Amino acid sequence: MTAGSTITQSATTSLGRAARELELRRGEFDLAVHLGCVRTLPDEGGGGRRVARAEIDRLRSEAGFPETLHERVKAVGTTEGAALMGMTTTRFTRLARLGLVVPVKFYLNRYRAIVWLYLAEELRQFAADEKHAPLMKGRTPEGLRGQLEEGVDLRPRNWRGRHLGFQLRQSEDPWARAAVVASLLDPVQVAEVARDPYERAYLNRLRPDRASGAAPDSPSALIAERIMTADDPDEIGWLRADLRQTLSEAREDRPAPRPSVSSVPPMPATPRNRPPAPARTTDATDAPDVARSRRLLGWLRRRNADADLPTAP
Repeated sequence: MTAGSTITQSATTSLGRAARELELRRGEFDLAVHLGCVRTLPDEGGGGRRVARAEIDRLRSEAGFPETLHERVKAVGTTEGAALMGMTTTRFTRLARLGLVVPVKFYLNRYRAIVWLYLAEELRQFAADEKHAPLMKGRTPEGLRGQLEEGVDLRPRNWRGRHLGFQLRQSEDPWARAAVVASLLDPVQVAEVARDPYERAYLNRLRPDRASGAAPDSPSALIAERIMTADDPDEIGWLRADLRQTLSEAREDRPAPRPSVSSVPPMPATPRNRPPAPARTTDATDAPDVARSRRLLGWLRRRNADADLPTAP
């Protein structure tokens, strides 16, 4: 059974129910899906994704359930991660800034500080690898020290790369895949690649939900937006190239929707676009009024002449 297959609704369950049956909190469940620990299927009715009953049974029948599944999706912060690897938090942070350990999630605490989370299983594997021994203790190699002094911090970029992979694995529609790539670029960068406004509108509509969950335009949302937008020239370059490729594939599949001529409402009449009124002409219906005006003008001329007053021109 592949993740792209669809089966009947009765043989699947909602994501929320699947999380409960697998004894995972929703954040743990979402991470399990991203990591491929829990396979999902598209809903035949277009209602998102679901989990097959067979997938839940498979996971529940594994030895050590639910502890083994919990360990696979356990994410830890800097303090716990440093303790797990047997080093100080300062050294751990250096390794993370250098991109040697890659965050899997982030959130903003009540002080709006960024808290990076790492997979505990990956940290244990890193510490157990003998080739990493020089990085675990002693003086940091000179080349890496120089990068730290220059202020390098690859945590946001590495998280974006990982997040991109997560989203693309869950996206099967060509336009949805292009929207995933576009979501990591500044709107100006997207507009330079996707010049058609209808294509940009479609990409924006299919764009995946932001990871922060904060209210739009709030300080937390703005911080999260900065993390989720590529800022390194090299990263921007390959994302733009990836967007061109995914857009090309999407266009081959189908064009972006655009309004038909019949669905466009007529432009309302305004002083700017209202046609000019036709010039007034004298016709037969105007004749009595014209004659009456001439008689009145003649009477005024005669009265002025009798009173020795200047006549009207």
